Amino acid sequence: MKAIAYQKSKPISHPDALQDITLPEPIATGRDLLIEVKAISVNPVDTKIRNGVEPADGDWKVLGWDAAGVVRAVGPDATNFKVGDSVWYAGSIARSGSNAELQLVDERIVGKMPASLDFAQAAALPLTGITAWEMLFDRLDIAQDITPSSASLLIIGAAGGVGSIMVQLARQLTGLTVIGTASRPQTQAWVQELGAHHVIDHSKPLSQELQRIGIPQVEYIVSLTETEQHLTEIVESIAPQGKFGLIDDPKVLNANVFKRKSVSLHWELMFTRSLFNTADMAEQGRLLNRLAELVDSGCIRTTLRGHFGTINATNLMRAHALLESGQARGKIVLEGFGGSSI
Repeated sequence: MKAIAYQKSKPISHPDALQDITLPEPIATGRDLLIEVKAISVNPVDTKIRNGVEPADGDWKVLGWDAAGVVRAVGPDATNFKVGDSVWYAGSIARSGSNAELQLVDERIVGKMPASLDFAQAAALPLTGITAWEMLFDRLDIAQDITPSSASLLIIGAAGGVGSIMVQLARQLTGLTVIGTASRPQTQAWVQELGAHHVIDHSKPLSQELQRIGIPQVEYIVSLTETEQHLTEIVESIAPQGKFGLIDDPKVLNANVFKRKSVSLHWELMFTRSLFNTADMAEQGRLLNRLAELVDSGCIRTTLRGHFGTINATNLMRAHALLESGQARGKIVLEGFGGSSI
């Protein structure tokens, strides 16, 4: 089967940063599904791992944890899907990824693909949708209740992949006032279009921007990027007894600054359930099915913003380069392998 992989961590400008290769076809065992990958999207985690994780000498590292495709085979213990089903998922970070024609994925973290989306549109949503959902409703324990509330949610970095779906979920499923941050006119327009009540500029002090819109303190803050840079303003802007969540990787995070306000701190990593085979691992599959219902009902829309063509090393390197530039908005998707070698 065709795959895109690397053996040594290299800058994305290096010609061998990602390479087109051929690998043996995997075989489904246990509760695994063998999925024929139709479309993928690219996430910051892909670039982080490419830059920092090398396989054992002689091995290839296949990235990719966001995909939509068709079930080609099922393991003997798999009962939720059958051959021919269209599915979407974000695979386990501990296993070979979706930048390949075939991928093994535990059925418990797979969902039925929305009927109203094509494969490219669907591939844009699983990883970011799971991350946003788990942060809002599992980590911060925000109620799924659309009754108008006096509380507010600030999403820092709202124009990116996770932010683009989090804005929609918060606006459609909660009664919170949703405030997103973006620093450029086009990204600000995108966040507004997705449903944020207010959009503020994170290149300016957050506390001043919140004062400008008449909401000096917020009960919930989610930081999706550059947490270290914004931490002082986050502490200033969060309400006493508020909740703060983050998904990025600050080199240093001084949690002591939140003590005076009795603020709780919440990390989100959507790979935790599959990485540790948790007892509630199947919640991710159910979550994806719920997201599919929301998409098909028109409540949530795809966050696809860039289609980079077929799935090959050249196009994936373009996608990685754009993500590393910090200029991406929404999700970048690639589709098809341009002639099958399966």
